[in-house]
This record gives sequence, structure tokens and C-alpha cells, in this order.
Amino acid sequence: MTLTLDAAGWTRAACHCGAVRFRVRLAEGLESARRCDCSLCRMRGAVAVSAGLGDIEILDGVEALTEYRFNTGTARHFFCSRCGIYTHHQRRSNPNQYGVNVACLEGVSPFDFAEVPVNDGRHHPGDGGGGVIGVLRFERTRG
Repeated sequence: MTLTLDAAGWTRAACHCGAVRFRVRLAEGLESARRCDCSLCRMRGAVAVSAGLGDIEILDGVEALTEYRFNTGTARHFFCSRCGIYTHHQRRSNPNQYGVNVACLEGVSPFDFAEVPVNDGRHHPGDGGGGVIGVLRFERTRG
């Protein structure tokens, strides 16, 4: 996997159709990659990495972003209104961070990770639960 960074540590990202284009600085690079088993994450199936609130800049398509909130309404999930791809979310467990969909990052695929920790989103840390409950593995069998 190739995470291309500019001199200031930014990497480029976009939704599937390209309507939403952004750049991001990742707090821990790709080391923070994770999945979650909350009701929304189970359905969207994305691998996310962390960025600070000031470390995402929407370059194009802010008008194409749609926001979705559920349950406590704390987490803010953003999707492209044209292609439906989840781009990022403001985290409930740490509202000072965004989770960013690795599939949107230039040169990165969720299938680049052999193992991804899965967090307990059903029993959220804000509700007295949380932590890593397992690992999702990907083993390439051909090309």
C-alpha cells in the first residue's frame, strides 16, 4: 500500500464519483486502522483511520456532503450525496477526531490490511463498554 504524503504530511482523498475531494493528515498514519461493530459500521463495512478535527480540508464538493446522525446524535457521519460513499465521521468516542474511510485515501485499499482490529461499538466506551473485541482478517488467495 502506498500512502502518498506531500511535504506538510497531507494525503489526498475522494469519494467514488469524485464529487467530494479532500486532503487529510492522519494522526497515526495507517496504524490507527480499525473497524467497529456498531449498527451503522456493521452495515457500511468500512475501515477507518484517525485524523484531528483540524486535519481534514474539503477541497471540492462540500455541497455534495450529507450528514447522518443516529442514537445519541453525537457522532456526525458524512457521505457523498451523489455516489453514497462514506468519507469520514466525527467520532463519538473522541469528538476531537475524525474517522476517515481508508478506501477514500489515494493509493490505499481496505484489502491492503492483513488484519484490522474490530472495536466494540455495540457497547460504546461512552456507555461503559468498548475496547477491541476481535480482528478481521484478509488473506489474498489470488492476484
